[in-house]
Amino acid sequence: MNIILDTESNLSIYEQIIKSIKNSIIKEEIIPGDMLPSIRALARDLQISVITTKRAYDELEKEGLIYSVPGKGFYIKEPNREKLKEAQFKEFEDQFDNLIHEGKKLGLELSDMQDILKTLYEGR
Repeated sequence: MNIILDTESNLSIYEQIIKSIKNSIIKEEIIPGDMLPSIRALARDLQISVITTKRAYDELEKEGLIYSVPGKGFYIKEPNREKLKEAQFKEFEDQFDNLIHEGKKLGLELSDMQDILKTLYEGR
């Protein structure tokens, strides 16, 4: 599992950690029973506060994606991958909706937006 933080992101650091771990679960880079780095180790590796890392783990635990074993650490639970994917699709749609709104404010037509999307997609 590789967590990379983006200082330019609109997401807070703890949200980026959550998103990264969720993506790793969906891609099966981490599987049920795998142990996550300790809160302190992850904070040290990412050069962030322990409080931020704890907040991310607490949120993942509330969502039922990880569980803790006192004195041992945090582990990946058996996820509902379809539910995770659906949530990601919803977020993707919301981002598109925002972009369409912004494009319309700029006077862009659907064909203009399609051209931009195609150019960006093919450039990746």
